[in-house]
Amino acid sequence: MKSAYELAMERLEKNKPTIALTGDQKRELAEIDASCKAKVAEKELLLRGEIEKARDNGDFEEMEKVEKQLVMETARLREDCEARKEKLRAGFAK
Repeated sequence: MKSAYELAMERLEKNKPTIALTGDQKRELAEIDASCKAKVAEKELLLRGEIEKARDNGDFEEMEKVEKQLVMETARLREDCEARKEKLRAGFAK
């Protein structure tokens, strides 16, 4: 007798089969990931420097503004990364 988990996994596999990725496909996804991580790190370094300047100047409003910008920018970059990877994965399925 199968567990509820096994039955659910079978139904999921029928609805959306798992795609086995080749080494080249995995490499392409990893390149996108590495590129996105580099962009996020670059943005964090830049904006954290601005946050430090604002803190040193005692401009707490500017500090908050830049912190919000940092959160928004990193979220946008990560969303773009995931969108690029999903588009690539969709091409693999064909």
